[in-house]
Amino acid sequence: MRPIRSLLAPLSAAALTIPALAAPATAQTPPATLGHQYVPAPWWMRDPVIASIGQVRVEISANRAGFRATFQALDRSAAEASRKAADQVRALSQALAAHGADKVRVETALSTRPLYEQYRDEAGNLRDNVRPDKIQRYQTEASVQVSIRDIALLERAYATVVAAQPTSISPVSFQLEPDNAWKANLAAEAMKDARRRAEAATTNAGARLGTVRVIDPTGRACQTDVLAGWPSYQSDGGQATTLDEMVVTGSRAYAPPPPAPPPPPPPPRPAGAPPTEAEIEAARLALQPPLMTLTDSACVVYGLS
Repeated sequence: MRPIRSLLAPLSAAALTIPALAAPATAQTPPATLGHQYVPAPWWMRDPVIASIGQVRVEISANRAGFRATFQALDRSAAEASRKAADQVRALSQALAAHGADKVRVETALSTRPLYEQYRDEAGNLRDNVRPDKIQRYQTEASVQVSIRDIALLERAYATVVAAQPTSISPVSFQLEPDNAWKANLAAEAMKDARRRAEAATTNAGARLGTVRVIDPTGRACQTDVLAGWPSYQSDGGQATTLDEMVVTGSRAYAPPPPAPPPPPPPPRPAGAPPTEAEIEAARLALQPPLMTLTDSACVVYGLS
């Protein structure tokens, strides 16, 4: 039995050392040991350095716009209701698509649903008699989604849709899609701003700017909090406090004069006919794209000499 024990003892010692050798390969090293008062500084802070964050912002007019219009048609036949709705949007979509797909993009869709005969239940509530033999009519809704890529055509495209007399039309939404040249210019200006801030800070502090240690376009290198302990290191920054404002308004009651009778409506336009030029100009509105802010930041760490 002694030879067996002598063989098992080395095997047990080897088995105990295998996890210790494998642990560094699988475990992730934290930024510092839990329980220590401070987190370690990164390698580029072993010598005196200055971390400078460059921040730039610019206001640019929105270069994208979009809105949606819907048309409805009713008929006892589903096919006829779909045909009527399609006739309403066919000429409109063709008139908008004439501007070019690179300037105005048009997406159309049709949806049809049955309208059932209704009845009142024992409680007096009005309910649909959902049965195939109780379908009274079909309602088809044709939607036109308009995306404006050339903002100069926004007013005319919107007036064209309004002149087509849709059932409903959504407000115009604006977006800013900066091109690559704008992004590259902002990134370059953020780097220049970081250099200007670092030079001003070192001059005011009586030091001299050295060579570049770190260039981080994301700006995260300058956000390393090495002067605080673990509570601040693990903090997510908190959330801003919001205050609910309460506005009290008052007014005097008065009897307004009766409104003037509205003018007679124009004769209905034939179904499927595109809006006339006079109708488009009459529905034209001033639609000015808003200014939107574009920002960028960069982190550059310099040595001090």
